[in-house]
Amino acid sequence: MKKLHQKTVQWQREVPLRYEADIAVLGGGIAGVSAACAAAKSGASVILVERFAVTGGMLTTGGVANFCDSSYLEGQGEVFDQILADLKEWNAIGYGKKSCFHYEILAVVLQELLLRRGVKLLLHTRLADCAVDSSGRISECIVCGKSGPEALRAKQFIDCSGEADLARTAGFETVKGGSSGYQLPMSMMYFVRHVCPEEVELHLPDGWFNPIENKDELPMTSIWPDGPGANALKVKIPMFDSTDTESLTEAEITARRRIMEVLDYYQRVEKKPWLLDHCSPIIGIREGCRIVGDYILTVDDVRTGRAFDDGVARGTYKLDGHKPDDDKRTYILPKDDLKVPPYHIPLRSLIAKDGKNVMMAGRCFSADQLALSSARVATSCSMMGQAVGIAAALSVQKGCDPRELDPADVQQHVIRRGAELAIR
Repeated sequence: MKKLHQKTVQWQREVPLRYEADIAVLGGGIAGVSAACAAAKSGASVILVERFAVTGGMLTTGGVANFCDSSYLEGQGEVFDQILADLKEWNAIGYGKKSCFHYEILAVVLQELLLRRGVKLLLHTRLADCAVDSSGRISECIVCGKSGPEALRAKQFIDCSGEADLARTAGFETVKGGSSGYQLPMSMMYFVRHVCPEEVELHLPDGWFNPIENKDELPMTSIWPDGPGANALKVKIPMFDSTDTESLTEAEITARRRIMEVLDYYQRVEKKPWLLDHCSPIIGIREGCRIVGDYILTVDDVRTGRAFDDGVARGTYKLDGHKPDDDKRTYILPKDDLKVPPYHIPLRSLIAKDGKNVMMAGRCFSADQLALSSARVATSCSMMGQAVGIAAALSVQKGCDPRELDPADVQQHVIRRGAELAIR
C-alpha cells in the first residue's frame, strides 16, 4: 500500500527542569495510584502526573463506580485494602452490591491517600514528550499543564496511562486490538435520578438523532445501583480507537448521542421515571494500547490458571471480551468459555521490552487482547500497580534497573504488603 505523505513541522525549545524525583508515574488511574502509593511507602520520592482534576481514572472520571470482581476485593495488597477501609469509613461502598461505590468519594479517598504518603500530584497535566537514549533509558519527560511545558526528571518511570502514552512517545513497541482489528469496545456511563413521572420533562426533540422504538434496537445497556433513588447506566460504543485523536473525538460525540436515544427509549417506551442527572466527562475505555513487555501474557495462560515464578499480581475475573464490532451484548468467546481460574501476572509482563527504566501497570501492560479483557479490572490493576511501585523503588535503592532485580525478592515484598498470590 502506498504510504501517504504527511507534512511535518520541526520544533525545538528549552524548557525548565522543574521537577525531579526517584520515580515518575504517568497516569493516575487505580494502577497509577497504587504504584505511586507503594513506591512512596518504600521510601522513594514520587511524582504522579494526571490529566484530569482527580485521580481514579475510569473509576472516578469515567464514572464506572464498580470494582467488578466482588468475589476478590480482599487480598489485593495493602494499597487496595486501605482504599476499601477508607471507603467504608465514609460509608461509600456497597451501594446495592458489594463492589459498587460512590465515585466522587473515591476521588477524595485516593487524593488524600496519595497526599498522606507524600506523593507529589500534578493534576491537569499531560505528557507531551520524553528524552530517551538509544538503549531505551528515559532521562526526562516533558509534561504540560497550565504553567506550560516543563521537564520532569526521574530515575524510574511507570506508564499507567492506559494508552501507553509514555511508551509510544519513546518509540517502544506497542500493540492494540485483536483478530478483528478493533480494540475492546468503549462504554459511556450516565446517571439518572428517580422522580415523579410528571417531573420527567426531558424528551428527544423531533429530528434529533434516531429514536429507539423497541427493546431489540437497544445497544448493550447495563443498569446498576447508584445510591438511593438513582441508577447508573452503561452503553456500549464499539469500533473506535482510543489512541487516535480524531477517532476518540468521534467516539465521545457518538456516545452522547447514543445515551440520549437510550434514555429517551426508557422514558417514552418503558415509562421509567428517570431524570438525567449527568454523564461522565470521558468515555469509558476498556482497551487502549498495550506495551510489549519481556513477556506477553496470553489467553491460554489465563485459561489454565498459569503460575509464574515471577508472579507478582493475580487475575481472577472472567474473560470479559465483548465483541468489538457490534453494539449488542455479544462476546468474542462463547459464554460457556468465559470463566477462568485465578492466574499469575508475571513481573516480566510489567517491564517494557524496549526500555531500561520503564515499567507499566493497568490496561497498557503486556498481554494479548483476551488476557487483557480479564486483567483490566480494578482489583488486578491495583495489584499490578503495587507490584511495579515496589519494584521501581527497589531499583532506585539498589541502583539498578527493574529487569536486574531478583523477581523472588520483588515477590516477597509484594506478599509482605498483603497481596494474595496463591492461585491453587
